[in-house]
Amino acid sequence: MRCLQAARGTALSRRLPALLAVGVALLGLGVDQVSKGAVQASLTPGRPVDVVGTFLRFTLTFNPGAAFSLGTSMTLVLSIFAITALLACVFFGLGRIRTMPQAVALGLLMAGISGNLYDRLFRAPGPLLGHVVDFIQLPHFAIFNVADICITTAAGLIILLSFRGPNEKKKSETI
Repeated sequence: MRCLQAARGTALSRRLPALLAVGVALLGLGVDQVSKGAVQASLTPGRPVDVVGTFLRFTLTFNPGAAFSLGTSMTLVLSIFAITALLACVFFGLGRIRTMPQAVALGLLMAGISGNLYDRLFRAPGPLLGHVVDFIQLPHFAIFNVADICITTAAGLIILLSFRGPNEKKKSETI
């Protein structure tokens, strides 16, 4: 009986990082879409609203391209790339993560990809051609959204995790 309970506990502990990643992804997607909906309901495109002086503004824009409005004529390609990246995260990434920090990084990455992909699939001008809602503006920087923050944070975490030594990985697995 104890062996069966131990096996169940071990199986759950192996799945826990994947469950955390999915939870982070769903939470991030929800926050991204709720924030975009709120901004669309309350702002007029091109009319900035100061949030923290001129340091932080909300400026509603619709971006057909990628970061910094690059590739504005490649919306379909960006949509297909996002679908491929999300499928890779789900089918290859979830099965390979072993630690909670890896789970958070993968969850944030999936949240960001799915948040912007949602826009490309369901917003005007149509499926796979939709424009991404951006609204957060800092001085002398691009206008971005919560999904972009998730992707950037995930990239930073992945870089930090890649510098960890084997002993540090074993420590985080027990946390």
